[in-house]
Amino acid sequence: MPDNPVIDLPADADLHVLVPSRSLGAHLEQLSPRVRAHRVDPADGPPTGDAARAQVWVPAGGSGIPDGFLGGLPDLQLVQLMSAGAERFVGRLPEGVVLCNARGAHTPATAEWVVAAALAAQRGLPHFTREQDAGRWTPGTAHSMVGARVLVVGAGDIGRTVGRMLAGFDVDLTYVARTARDDVRSTAELPELLPDADVVVVLVPVTDETVGLVDAAFLAAMKDDALLVNAARGVVVDTDALLVELTAGRLRAALDVTEPEPLPEGHPLWSAPGLLLTPHVAGSVPDTGDRAFAAVAHQLQRVLDGGPLQNVVDAY
Repeated sequence: MPDNPVIDLPADADLHVLVPSRSLGAHLEQLSPRVRAHRVDPADGPPTGDAARAQVWVPAGGSGIPDGFLGGLPDLQLVQLMSAGAERFVGRLPEGVVLCNARGAHTPATAEWVVAAALAAQRGLPHFTREQDAGRWTPGTAHSMVGARVLVVGAGDIGRTVGRMLAGFDVDLTYVARTARDDVRSTAELPELLPDADVVVVLVPVTDETVGLVDAAFLAAMKDDALLVNAARGVVVDTDALLVELTAGRLRAALDVTEPEPLPEGHPLWSAPGLLLTPHVAGSVPDTGDRAFAAVAHQLQRVLDGGPLQNVVDAY
């Protein structure tokens, strides 16, 4: 696949787009009279009529590909996601169909959650909230983010934004990615970096290399009482290994994602000590939907103009 693929759309042809909501369809049809949006639910089976002519499919957030759905789309050329995570689609599209994500749409909100969760966990706010609910006045000393040594595993858009947000806390910040570059260390260096980190933030995409990245060895290398923050995906962390460390009281964690997810009733993570847990809401702020719509519209405008696609997923 070319580095900058272009969708084959004749200058006078209509652009048929499958969308998950009428609001997105109406937003996209404002781009041009040539845009024809068709609201579909893949669970209902392959599209019919004009919808079957779609060149572009915009799946609902968090959805996958039902069996047989793509077989009903012979003209499909682009799957445009409204999220950054693409693991449900990588390797599952027909040859010649380009996969693009909405890089940046969830960045501000997710980075904000990372900072908020890390600050809350460092300052012991979950504990004090529980004490408030119980009507107990229990002063105590917690940790601090000011001057902390922070290791961000994942040097992409969200990781960089986290770094900018934390700059005011005078943290000693180190980025880690699969490949080392100017200001980024390699994941191969994690064993020597983890023991010095007060806070470890995980923001990697799901790949064969990152599934189970935070395993028992990774956690064992972290210093006593360090904080793990996961805003990536639950499968990146070995849940059982993390539970061992939390139960022993050696590590603390802030998780927005879990494995399994949603977390079932009675799962030991619910009652694990030292854990701040939210139900995959890091990107859930009002502006995220608007940014996702804008990312899709920007991509379709490039298609209409015959320009190269952006945010092509080719390194997952």
